Amino acid sequence: MDERSVLPPVEVMERAFRERDARFDGVFYAAVTTTRIFCRPSCPARKPGPGRVEYYGSPREALFAGFRPCLRCRPLESGGTPDWVRDLLAAVEADPERRFRDRDLRDLGVDPAAARRWFNGAYGMTFQAYSRARRLGRAFDSLKGGGSVDDAALGFGWESFSGFREAFGKVFGAPPGAVAASGGKIPTEDAAPRDYVRLGWVETPLGPMAAGAVEEGLCLLEFSDRRMLEAQLRTLRARFRLPLAPGDSPHFDLLRRELSDYFAGTLREFTVPVALRGTEFQVRVWEGLRRIPYGTTVTYADLAGSVGAPGAARAAGRANGLNRIALVVPCHRVVNADGSVGGYGGGLWRKKALLDLERGLRKFG
Repeated sequence: MDERSVLPPVEVMERAFRERDARFDGVFYAAVTTTRIFCRPSCPARKPGPGRVEYYGSPREALFAGFRPCLRCRPLESGGTPDWVRDLLAAVEADPERRFRDRDLRDLGVDPAAARRWFNGAYGMTFQAYSRARRLGRAFDSLKGGGSVDDAALGFGWESFSGFREAFGKVFGAPPGAVAASGGKIPTEDAAPRDYVRLGWVETPLGPMAAGAVEEGLCLLEFSDRRMLEAQLRTLRARFRLPLAPGDSPHFDLLRRELSDYFAGTLREFTVPVALRGTEFQVRVWEGLRRIPYGTTVTYADLAGSVGAPGAARAAGRANGLNRIALVVPCHRVVNADGSVGGYGGGLWRKKALLDLERGLRKFG
């Protein structure tokens, strides 16, 4: 589907841009055809006349259309997450029993349609689905900590045990009683009981990123506007044979600290543990990527040779493109044989920015 087809109606975007409505920050970007500059809806700059604005669903689309980012509202380096989204996330964490409905969102000053669009793009689920999955994740953690099934159900907003049991089973693939009996693990037929893939949100100067972690380590780190994100989530579920749900992880805490230092130019090697799952060749390539020194680049042929597969540059390139842990597994350090930047799933503008950062040519923050 064309990403632009899921934008709000033009009249809604026009009004939001004209009124500098920050609730739509991150939902769309406004590009002025006369100046060739694109902005967030809340940009304080003087608004152009009618017929002089085009609307895009992501900074990448606007960049590819030939527009440059505004120097006042800085749509590339503002973190990308609007304040109203942060407020919603905080509301979910502050009141784990609450079941949000459209009228609750309106009471908070949030347009329910905008919330659906934003959370669908960022998490692949509506805000209500996110809120429900987060409550289930909290219930799972309660069971893991030794809590009873009744406490897990009634403590996180379910009015009946049967409704809780059904919702829990759909997400985790096992009834809550079985998880409680397994000591807070998901019973499996072919392996020892395991946890679920916890999904989180990470801010960076180049835009928000979706993160995933299992007990072993980080298993996902992708820019949220990457077209392949939904496919990567499906692959993640299949590779780990685990359900996915919003949740907390100590790996996220370390990741956020290290990303902050990385973009400040003071960290050259990530120490956050990673959990790599793929074919034998893919894992070799991803491990090879982690050996590329900070501030340097290699070609696809170099990468293939470094993992014992000389002549397999195309295969190495495909494995490089399927890397699910951006930055920490630095696929951005691989370039074309002629020295040109080459491809990057997160957008060429981001790849150039990352390489400039590591070469000391650019600073963030």
